[in-house]
Parts: sequence; structure tokens; C-alpha cells
Amino acid sequence: MKKLVLSAAMLAASGIIFTAFRKSAPETVTAAATQGVATKWVLDKSHSNIRFTVTHMVVSETEGSFKKFDGTFEAEKADFSDAKVNFTIDVNSISTDNEGRDKHLKGDDFFNAEKFPNITFVSTAFKPVGGNKYKLEGQLTVRDITKPVTFDVTYGGTVAGGRGAKAGFKAKTTIDRFEYGLKWNRITEAGGMTVGKDVDVTVNIELNEAKQ
Repeated sequence: MKKLVLSAAMLAASGIIFTAFRKSAPETVTAAATQGVATKWVLDKSHSNIRFTVTHMVVSETEGSFKKFDGTFEAEKADFSDAKVNFTIDVNSISTDNEGRDKHLKGDDFFNAEKFPNITFVSTAFKPVGGNKYKLEGQLTVRDITKPVTFDVTYGGTVAGGRGAKAGFKAKTTIDRFEYGLKWNRITEAGGMTVGKDVDVTVNIELNEAKQ
């Protein structure tokens, strides 16, 4: 009898220990994705931004951003590997915290916002490359010039909320502004360019799962 009681107690203790150390199941945040149904996402503009950085006078950097933009994100697979991304940027919303410089950037030396008011991006592939990293490939159009571009993307994760799921991504790339017709140039006394040709672009986006 004592052995029977002791065995029962050991089994109960084992169950408690197993339960205590067992990993909880991952939280389901996007039912549509797990069911193989295309999930549409809505851009949360108040928690997203598009910024750029370019060298100035060789020795420093100047930063800017676009205040108005819109985009769509659609994926059928839970790992986002089939994601389709489209983005439109309002060139007239450019801001570098300097009114004179912004006016110059909107002119024909750079973007010519009057003739080419929008910058667009259309994805062609969204490839997982390990961990939470992706390669976003697509066509970028500036001043009616379209070139292929690749972004290095970091997936911040997806969380459930009372109003639906949220997902976050950060995408980075570097483009040669000369390739897009932004050819204004002035040489410094030391021989370098006043404004560098390479522009670093960073896009932070937060997405809300669209209601089905």
C-alpha cells in the first residue's frame, strides 16, 4: 500500500514539473495566414516613417524624410515569404528642416515635384534569408525612371491586439541618386561632391491587419 501511494505521489510530482517547464504554445495572431487565406494589412501611418541620409561637404550627413506616403502589404503565407508590397510617396512632402533646401529638392535640379509628384515602389519578391531577416526586391520609380532595388528587411514581429494583429518591419537600402536623374552636383574646393551620390534610405512601417 505504501509503495502504491509513493508511486502515485511521484507521478503527480512529475506531472507538475513537466507542466512547469513545458513551453507554452505560440500565440495565434493571424488566423487568415495560418488558414492559407490572403491577409491584407493597412499601413499605420502614425507609427511609420520614411527617412533618408546623404553626405554633405564630404565630412557630415544631412537627413530628411517624406511626411506623406501610403502603401499596401498582402501575404498568404504565415512567414510572409509571398508578400506583395506597394508604396507611393508624395514628393512635395519632403522635409529636411530647411525651407530653402526643401524648395531646391522639389525643383528640377532634383525631384521636379511639379512634373513627377510621386515616387513609387512595387515589389517583385520578399525572400526570407534566415531568422527575422528578408530581402525585399522590387522596382523603384523616381522622376519617371524605374530601376530594380533591393531592401534589407528586419521583421520586428507580429502581436495580437484588441483591434486585431499588428506587424512591424524595418527596410534599408542605398541608391545612387544619379541613376534616377537627381544629378545636381557641385564640387568642393577639396575635390569632393557637396552632396554625395549615394543616398541611404530607411523605411519603418507598422501594419494593422485589415478586418475581413
